Amino acid sequence: MLMKTQVHSPHFTKPCATASTVATAAAASSLWLGTLALGLALPVQAQTQTPVTNAAQATQPTALKVSEIAFGLDHPWAVAFLPGGDYLVTERSGQMRLIDERGRVGAPLAGVPRVVAEGQGGLLDLVLDRQFEQNRRLFFCFAEADPNNSSRNSTALASATLAENRQSLENVQIIFHQMPRIKSELHFGCRIAQSQDGSLFLALGERSHARQQAQRTGNHLGKIVHLLPDGSPHPDNPFLNNGAGVPDIWSWGHRNPQGAVITPDGKLWVNEHGPQGGDELNLIERGKNYGWPIITHGRNYGIGTRIGEGTHKPGMEQPAYQWTPSIAPSGMAYLHSDRYGLEWQNSLFIGSLRFGTLHRMSLHGDTAQEEEQLLLGPDERIRDVRESPDGYLYLLTDSRNGRLLRIEPPEPVVAPPLPDEAPQATGTQAPDGAVPAGPVLAVPPSGAL
Repeated sequence: MLMKTQVHSPHFTKPCATASTVATAAAASSLWLGTLALGLALPVQAQTQTPVTNAAQATQPTALKVSEIAFGLDHPWAVAFLPGGDYLVTERSGQMRLIDERGRVGAPLAGVPRVVAEGQGGLLDLVLDRQFEQNRRLFFCFAEADPNNSSRNSTALASATLAENRQSLENVQIIFHQMPRIKSELHFGCRIAQSQDGSLFLALGERSHARQQAQRTGNHLGKIVHLLPDGSPHPDNPFLNNGAGVPDIWSWGHRNPQGAVITPDGKLWVNEHGPQGGDELNLIERGKNYGWPIITHGRNYGIGTRIGEGTHKPGMEQPAYQWTPSIAPSGMAYLHSDRYGLEWQNSLFIGSLRFGTLHRMSLHGDTAQEEEQLLLGPDERIRDVRESPDGYLYLLTDSRNGRLLRIEPPEPVVAPPLPDEAPQATGTQAPDGAVPAGPVLAVPPSGAL
């Protein structure tokens, strides 16, 4: 198939993804609350916070150039790259689909467990095991119903093997259940990161209605758990043998994590939604408390009142970076390759569900700085960001007609010829024998909805 190449340019006159610019806009008009922009209708309210000192300076987002690999996906949530060039994608409504290297969307794979596809729940994150080429194993997380009370649910983590014909999952095992299960359609979290030793970090939300539980270490609400591949607690977990908390827990005090990645130095970085403001990027460390809901840079929705005790408290961690007003961060990738130039290499890239922007972050020890905002489109919702094995960045857009996109590297800059070497072009002839640019054709992938 021929894939469509697009340049998405800003269609508005004011920049919209930095604290200073959005706060200025909020002073003039109401802003819709995008912090929980996960498919729920939210009331329009103004954000009233003073911009924070670590916010990026006001800049016009740079347009992204992307190629459309596939479309017609039903609220896609995560993408993984299979050997040979195919893709595996989860859809929040409960399907896992193969997309071939030509962009053709396949039928749902058999063997996926039943999910609770309500509110923010459904079939969510997906990662391939580091030894996938040898064992065909993968891990995925989803919203799971309580078998004894269908009105209650929680996040579950499963492992499976992909059948050799790639049409079904085999050996499906649910290896972890978030407890307790509660009645809520919100804040499932559900991002997975696998470390070099094969162990798994699973980021879990506090389910919104039980936010105080994020500070209590006797449950899994608002926690990051650290597990062995069979779902048992990692032997280095802080509460494994002391009885001070659930043995799975690695860190606590989280609200609704939406992106997780482990960088080459072994550090775990997680982003999460704040309430009205106070979205965070955190460096996650063993046995640390990240504060929610005792401390936050966000405010109560609509009324703008303080949550908890303020923004700082001894014994609770500050974010490496925070966004006020919110960007609604989502999937996150670390770029190892130099395909996009040295400036982008070794940066974090975080999607926004609110502004259709991709945020490039530089890392400095245990802190981070937003360096650049890249615009896909003001009406887009970027759900996932991944680096492929060959070093390209891919995006998933969250909608009923979700798309898989590849970010194209910038065109190389060619130095102009010296005046006495300038070609003597005449008419419409292209210099140096170059072929004039023509249209790029788009062919819909077979099987797309």
